[in-house]
Amino acid sequence: MSSFSILIDSSCDLPLEFINEHNIKILPIPFELDGAEHNLGYWQGISDKEFYHALRNGGVAKTSQTNPETFVTVFTEYAKQGKSMLFLALSSGLSASYQNAVVALQDVKEIYPDCDIHLIDSVSASSGIGLLTLLAIKKRAENYSTEETAAYLEKKKYSCFGFFTVDDLMYLHRGGRLSKLSAVAGSVLGIKPILNLAPDGTLALKDKARNRKAALNLMVSQLTRSISPGAALDTVLITHTDCLGDADILAGMIKEAVNVRQVIVMMMGPVIGAHLGPGAATLVFEADMTRVEYEKKYY
Repeated sequence: MSSFSILIDSSCDLPLEFINEHNIKILPIPFELDGAEHNLGYWQGISDKEFYHALRNGGVAKTSQTNPETFVTVFTEYAKQGKSMLFLALSSGLSASYQNAVVALQDVKEIYPDCDIHLIDSVSASSGIGLLTLLAIKKRAENYSTEETAAYLEKKKYSCFGFFTVDDLMYLHRGGRLSKLSAVAGSVLGIKPILNLAPDGTLALKDKARNRKAALNLMVSQLTRSISPGAALDTVLITHTDCLGDADILAGMIKEAVNVRQVIVMMMGPVIGAHLGPGAATLVFEADMTRVEYEKKYY
């Protein structure tokens, strides 16, 4: 079996038990909640309930990118020991972390030119990175090399789709993803947006629903029209920001609409949850077309 390491950042949102079981390494992305720093990522030091309860009661959460110095330290450790590593980064369309990793690896290669370290711009976030991680684990088990796995994921990442809806548009505004006018108007009207990850890894508004039930139905419709009629899906990942009931409803709707081997429901961590706010629900899956093909066909 190939022995390369898989490194993800804490925007990935895969459960810690799964990460530990498959020997995945985590690079924390720091976040703040009401001025208190949390540098370990995931839920160390604060529970999911505490985090989203704080947001619902006016708490303010902020995230920061991973700086080049942190990447240099991590990459040097692998290079010095001659270990192979694949890093799946948060979309460059959402964060400068990937570019910081590129700069850091260039510096490390000046000292260790033969290091076997490969970087993937996931053009995704949260469970989108999680789905790529599942594919990387599979290829590692099939004895793919780091380079072969990286090449495989570079092709696959554009057919990994993510759709989501939020309960409060103001969180997207605070994160710079939506104008204040649009956020206020949408919140007043009760509009529930359906967004996706565009081909370049940025967020894009695709549809609008008048209520939550309609939003969940639209998400399922987005899924069904991006796969071939009668096609079977292997895995659908659903993440939520403390709205398990809606996530379970969405899971049931997907199981009724398509043939799927497994639907996994997960809590979204603070790194992406800070920007979506409580009440967000997302779904991620591997489609039968690329994001570019999808955009051309439907938009």
